[in-house]
Amino acid sequence: MSNNAPCPKQAYCEIRDQTDMRYISQLTRSTFAIILAGGRGSRLKQLTDYRSKPAVPFAGKFRILDFALSNCVNSGIRKIGVATQYKAHSLIRHIQRGWSFLDGRFEEFVQLLPAQQQIDETQWYQGTADAVFQNMHFLKRYGPEHVLIIAGDHIYKMDYGRMLAFHANHQADMSVACLDVPIDEARDFGVMGVDDTGRVVDFVEKPQNPPHIPGQPDRALASMGVYIFNAKFLFEQLERDALTKGSTRDFGKDIIPHIVPRYRVFAHRFAESCVGSDANHKPYWRDVGTIDAYWEANMEMTKVTPELNLYDKDWPIWTYQEQLPPAKFVFDDKDRCGTAIDSLISGGCIISGATVKRSLLFSSVGVHSWARVEDSVVLPGAIIGRHAVIRRCIIDKYCRIPEGMVIGVNPEEDRKRFHVSPKGITLVTAEMLGQGAAAKS
Repeated sequence: MSNNAPCPKQAYCEIRDQTDMRYISQLTRSTFAIILAGGRGSRLKQLTDYRSKPAVPFAGKFRILDFALSNCVNSGIRKIGVATQYKAHSLIRHIQRGWSFLDGRFEEFVQLLPAQQQIDETQWYQGTADAVFQNMHFLKRYGPEHVLIIAGDHIYKMDYGRMLAFHANHQADMSVACLDVPIDEARDFGVMGVDDTGRVVDFVEKPQNPPHIPGQPDRALASMGVYIFNAKFLFEQLERDALTKGSTRDFGKDIIPHIVPRYRVFAHRFAESCVGSDANHKPYWRDVGTIDAYWEANMEMTKVTPELNLYDKDWPIWTYQEQLPPAKFVFDDKDRCGTAIDSLISGGCIISGATVKRSLLFSSVGVHSWARVEDSVVLPGAIIGRHAVIRRCIIDKYCRIPEGMVIGVNPEEDRKRFHVSPKGITLVTAEMLGQGAAAKS
């Protein structure tokens, strides 16, 4: 949208300056957001043995969930529920520590919504739609005009206010945020078939032959798992679905396919609400759901100019932060020099006569003399012993790498003790090292 373009629903829109059109408005204030954060994250292997996927650390100091939460707060949406289910302890603790700054006196909050068997005492959340259905009484208490439903396990920056303005302008019953992807990649998503106006006329989950964008036979619109509903309409559809025999209680499998041919559903293109992208870059969105994808997304952060800008003061990513001293680099001897090159080093780290290259170290990591860490992601509290060599690895929290251990050089040897991904990334956890279940958060 150009800076001179008319503002959709101008009565709702607050323009901070000519370069930043922020849709903090009556639309955002009357919206309730529910973040679905109960995912198992099984494709992340042992990295999710003791935590859900949204709780996995990312980019040196954050958790994956922080991005969806920050998008809500920065968009002016301050009534937020987080639906949790599997292995939720660390996620709950993180939210309690880092997201209690909203003021409940003004009905601003991040509320935990754990699965509580509220509707059926024999069932937990059965699907994404059921997670919302079981919390309808909580939603109705605040009388929202719109409900924003967000998958809590993706990395991106988005102004949901722009999507709300789009939704209002199109008089939609439901809007779906979509990525513009090559048609060959669309087979891994739910795909929207649209007409020339952007109205959704077809929806298929992980199709072999995805419907293409009108006029672009090589492109498709893939669902991001971000939905806006008119609240009354959503409640009606959830109640209908709850009475439908055979439903899996899922938005992608049940709710959306039912409403597309019957109601006004529109596809909102992520490029129109992505924050921080310019004409030279495609909008940044990552699903870090595999070991390889997780490693690659973290490694991108070490580039000179990453696609994801974490230094943007206008759209900060909020999180819980421990009070830690600055990172420290010690020794400058001929054969023992503490250095880090093309790397991100977080607070509390000590690089003691060791070399770190093209790596991302989370907080309170220790790397001891003569050790080498290259092309690796090291989670909080891990210690790398003297003379150890770590290459193309993910080291989980609180691991103690013994002196002289070499990981990431010989994949066949690594497979005997650790998990090695299809692209050769070695995942190391405390249990694999025989150190017990140390990384439980």
